[in-house]
Amino acid sequence: MGRGKIEIKLIENPTNRQVTYSKRRNGIFKKAHELSVLCDSKVSLIMFSKNNKMHEYISPGFTTKKVLDQYQKTLGDIDLWHSHYEKMLENLKKLKDINHKLRRQIRHRIGEGMDDDLNFQQLRSLEEDMVSSIGKIRERKFHVIKTRTDTCRKKVRSLEQMNGNLLLELEKCVIHPQFLLHDEGDPESAVAQANGASNLYAFCQHHTHLNLQHHGDDPGFKIDDLRLA
Repeated sequence: MGRGKIEIKLIENPTNRQVTYSKRRNGIFKKAHELSVLCDSKVSLIMFSKNNKMHEYISPGFTTKKVLDQYQKTLGDIDLWHSHYEKMLENLKKLKDINHKLRRQIRHRIGEGMDDDLNFQQLRSLEEDMVSSIGKIRERKFHVIKTRTDTCRKKVRSLEQMNGNLLLELEKCVIHPQFLLHDEGDPESAVAQANGASNLYAFCQHHTHLNLQHHGDDPGFKIDDLRLA
């Protein structure tokens, strides 16, 4: 039993419409490929779905531009690129005008081209723009200075804290030998610890004495400054 005749009309269901479009598109592309191979012909197909998605088939070794060029050459009286060329020229002219205006503004902002035909209102507007620009530059400069100053202050506070911690560690290490507790079960170890602490204490005392001799005549010198020596 043969297939029934399908009525050609718009498919209302979107899903069925998309499925039919995909199947028939692939069928047309398959027929176009067979025609191109069997008959050595040049085939170009361009299709757009309802969602403006483009699908294209072109014979191997051929391009769409070559098809359009050959189409224009065959008809002779049709110029497919003239309108596009005119739009490109118009766009190029607009870009040149914008570039010329921008270059002129740059020359005026650096104090050049003052001999141009600038009326009083244009000169006043240029002056206001320059004042506004200077204000923004100064604001940005002060922001950068403030940021760098805050960063330096944080580094100073961090270094001061590190210095204080090192002083505390130093005060814990510099202990007189008479306050050391020795292990009675290991006399040799106790003697070694006492000798080491005694040497460290003697070194600190000698270092302090030298600093006192060096800074003794300085009226602004304080004993607490020896901690940083």
